[in-house]
Amino acid sequence: MGIEQSGRKTPARRCAAPVTGQHLRRLALVAAVAFGCIAAGRAGAAEFVSLVADVPAGTILVRQSERQLYFVRGDGTAIRYPVAVGKPGKQWLGWARVDGKHVEPAWGPPDEVKRDNPRLPDIIPGGSPHNPMGARALTLDRGEYAIHGTNRPGSIGKFASYGCIRMHNSDVIDLFERVRVGTQVLVLR
Repeated sequence: MGIEQSGRKTPARRCAAPVTGQHLRRLALVAAVAFGCIAAGRAGAAEFVSLVADVPAGTILVRQSERQLYFVRGDGTAIRYPVAVGKPGKQWLGWARVDGKHVEPAWGPPDEVKRDNPRLPDIIPGGSPHNPMGARALTLDRGEYAIHGTNRPGSIGKFASYGCIRMHNSDVIDLFERVRVGTQVLVLR
């Protein structure tokens, strides 16, 4: 593109303005958004962290007070995911194991949930936007608990469930691919 000046075209000149720290911060923000490094509306995102824990590699460790789930890698690191945990009085502690892996599972509210919310249907089909199980579920051999996705991402990072561990759907999909039936789960305060 050229600029017309007295009837003839001359090449457009590019001026070099000084680059300030503010320009660099704006550029970094634009780049982060463009490459998906910032996820709007997320309470956090999975990250690799150092972790010293007396559990075997491949264990899922949930620290309810932190509202964090750790997938222990065995090399002194873990993948940490933000989660929602049980409301006061609905939490549980101890060991469990994954006894099922389900993609977009249907959900039937347990009796306690149905008592508190009698208008809930008996079954909500998998994939429904009203299904609280989200994209994946890892059922546990301890009662009616599961580690699952959610249709309420704003609950992540809170004490919000009836005892299940809720994750962002993208995070539970990632965890789902890393674990197998039989994976040990340890839930701590």
